[in-house]
Amino acid sequence: MPVADDEVEVLIVGGGPVGLTARGLLERWGVRTLLVEKRRELSPFPRSRLVNTRSMEVFRRLGLAAGITANAFPPQFGRVRFRDTLYDRDFASAAMVGVHAPIPESPVTGVVTSQDRLEPLLLAAADAPTRFGAEVVGVAEEADGVVARLLDRERGTESRVRARYLLAADGANSSVRRWTGTGTTGPGPMASFTTVVFDADLSRWCAHQPAGVYVTAHGSFLPLYPEGGWAWLAPTPEDPEHADWAGLVSRALGPGADVRAEVLRVQHWVMNAFVAERFRHGRILLAGDAAHAIPIIGGLGMNTGIADAHNLCWRLAGALRGWAGPGLLDTYEVERQPVAHQTLRQAVANTDLMFQAQSLRREQLRTSGDATPSTIQLPWSERYFAQLGLVLGVTYRSAAVLADGDGDGGRDRPPADSSGAAAHYTPTAEPGRRMPHLWLSRGRSTLDAFGEWFTLLTPDPARWEQRSAPAWPLRVEALTDEHAGLCGLSTEGALLVRPDGHIGARWQDGPPDDSALRRALAGITGTASA
Repeated sequence: MPVADDEVEVLIVGGGPVGLTARGLLERWGVRTLLVEKRRELSPFPRSRLVNTRSMEVFRRLGLAAGITANAFPPQFGRVRFRDTLYDRDFASAAMVGVHAPIPESPVTGVVTSQDRLEPLLLAAADAPTRFGAEVVGVAEEADGVVARLLDRERGTESRVRARYLLAADGANSSVRRWTGTGTTGPGPMASFTTVVFDADLSRWCAHQPAGVYVTAHGSFLPLYPEGGWAWLAPTPEDPEHADWAGLVSRALGPGADVRAEVLRVQHWVMNAFVAERFRHGRILLAGDAAHAIPIIGGLGMNTGIADAHNLCWRLAGALRGWAGPGLLDTYEVERQPVAHQTLRQAVANTDLMFQAQSLRREQLRTSGDATPSTIQLPWSERYFAQLGLVLGVTYRSAAVLADGDGDGGRDRPPADSSGAAAHYTPTAEPGRRMPHLWLSRGRSTLDAFGEWFTLLTPDPARWEQRSAPAWPLRVEALTDEHAGLCGLSTEGALLVRPDGHIGARWQDGPPDDSALRRALAGITGTASA
């Protein structure tokens, strides 16, 4: 057995938003973690831009929502605009639902921000140790853990870390995924792109019609920060090494712009589209782009990875603290892999819809010769960012979700796919669904009742508190009769909500016997009934 220089409970590989979110969530559970990142520092590139409603709900729980919003664009930037050039009028536009304006289905609103503004807030949200400039160059699985070899390339030194579990959030080109021999399914690499970060005064064309993205025939323009800065996103040219990036950006702005761009950074990248064939290999678990690479159109990729971390971390805590059986970790893949496939389909459809809008505009110009854009009414204008069903309406079907009134656990019940209609969301308190947002008191949502514990929501707390289940972290929270009715409960009913905010069990008419709650918790967590 190799000697380790350090021992932790969970080794997190990858210091992007998914790894940093997992670090913050696991620290709340008291889990000892180490995050390693091969880069010497957080990424200076803007990269992902949209933090959707569900991710903001996770960040609200971590106490970060207000800070993220303060550093983000105002809500009116939650829109995509299509133009011939940046200084032309819109020929099509779509609001980002849940970002452009508050929605009644959530206590928070998503934001348009830049990843390099988000990551420092996530890093500061936990005190757990991190090692930048440490690259994982080998992983060995053992019966009771994983040993990773870390290389500090700057110093040329190696070290070893032993962990009970390894959470791989090391991106679409994940070395950890490759070492596990896990394949992928899906289109694969779709196109090569370049992001150019630049400074220029473009306010005269954008100040009165703000947007998070301006899509033109010559690439997309993205405002980076409320105080200034831009990025241009376009297909990588044939000879990028010798490209005149300032000239390319200036030409893309259009001949009437008369603006010279000051280029600050250039990054080349590949748009990938795939889902890993498995999300778990023994004690190694994949999350984020390591598990699924989602095209950027529609802003779904990073948010899907944050949801992975939220789904996984309470399972890891249960396995490490003994209130969950080893089978609970198997339900992570059962629940999240179907969501990844559906999200990939939506992102590919978004890409097709975007190209369709551009193609129709080009055809309009070709056939009419009219340089004045007229509004193009397309189905995508309602579907492109209308994704609340996919963001809030995911339904999990696994052994960690019990059928209505199933106090015996139902672990022999065959799991069904997780699902959710992409566009439409109807709040419901059915098992497997995210608990609907309801105001328990002024400024306090049902979502604020969830955390590092299971939550029992009921209009009759005294009745249920007599059926304690000390083997699991559990809190009982009162519901008004009105809220109970909205959730399909009688005055004696109850909802058992998992730490990730999804309903694990429901008793519409009250407990069948004194052991119902303990059986349900044992069934969800895969442990012997206590």
